[in-house]
Amino acid sequence: MFQVFHDLGADLVVSANTIVEVSHARVNLPRLQRALSRVKVEPITEAAAKAAAQLLRAAGLHGHKYAIDATVAEAALRQPGPVATLTSDVDDMTRLCGSKVRMIGL
Repeated sequence: MFQVFHDLGADLVVSANTIVEVSHARVNLPRLQRALSRVKVEPITEAAAKAAAQLLRAAGLHGHKYAIDATVAEAALRQPGPVATLTSDVDDMTRLCGSKVRMIGL
């Protein structure tokens, strides 16, 4: 997938919270580190957190179930367009991003 994005001239960006979300005992850490070395990691700053909270309010969502989704959506919305998000939760991410980000279900 990295090669496909590279060939398209597209940037691959992840929210820093995504690293937390995918990390668990069965993750191959060298493989994860290699993957992260090939992407831009967007930090979760105070301003980003406040913007993500506003996205949650606007979408009528709240709580920890949606917190990471909101930070991913906020990072996606900050990228220069066109933007696509790879997600396993197309419905919630669409509620958070609206039509500004194309959703690709995994």
